Amino acid sequence: MKTASFLSALATVAISLPAVAANAQAAPTTVEPMVPAAGTVLDVTAEGRTTRVPDLATIRAGVVSQSTTAAAALTDNAQRMAKVLASLRRAGVVPRDIATSTVQLAPQYRYADNQPPVITGYQATNTVSIRFRDVAKSGTVLDALVAEGANQIDGPNLTIDKPDAALDEARTDAIAQAKRRADLYAKAAGLRVSRIVSIAESGQDTGGPAQPMFMARAAMAKDSTQIAPGEKDVTVTLSVRFLLN
Repeated sequence: MKTASFLSALATVAISLPAVAANAQAAPTTVEPMVPAAGTVLDVTAEGRTTRVPDLATIRAGVVSQSTTAAAALTDNAQRMAKVLASLRRAGVVPRDIATSTVQLAPQYRYADNQPPVITGYQATNTVSIRFRDVAKSGTVLDALVAEGANQIDGPNLTIDKPDAALDEARTDAIAQAKRRADLYAKAAGLRVSRIVSIAESGQDTGGPAQPMFMARAAMAKDSTQIAPGEKDVTVTLSVRFLLN
């Protein structure tokens, strides 16, 4: 009797399983369409723009030393670089704004026709990247670096330290530009803008490194190096989809 009852229960489960599977497959799935069912879709790409004065200058400064032996080149380079770093500390540049970017030792060769190159000495290079949060004072610091032995300078790259507020202004301007253009197209087509369907940010630019804008001081010049920050364009590009009716 127990065996018959068990087999009967298994049959009942087997019969009910297909019904459960059928119900699961029939469950409706709601997917929001990317394109509205009614109306005309208009895609607009707009660039919003604002301007800022750069408040951060990054300059690479270093020391290049040459000698007949590798050890002598490195020793001379280390001594001169120590003076350069000390001058940065005296100028008030904090350690977090100073980072070593290049340390290099390379042989120097003499070349002659039909002969293998001959090593004539060694060149040691040590370069640091320096961030100046007071752009107006960076020229004075450059002069101090040269006075202490820096003989390689590259920059400055002028950037915006905290661009978020400027980017938000550019985003607002981009939306306004997109709406204006959508209204123009809708009016020309005899339609009206119903609503925005989607907004996607496809790019932003905080100006990037500017072209070098400093003049190196001549050896006997009386005036110090001057750095002009100028202005940077901050832009955001949006892709906006409108529904026209």
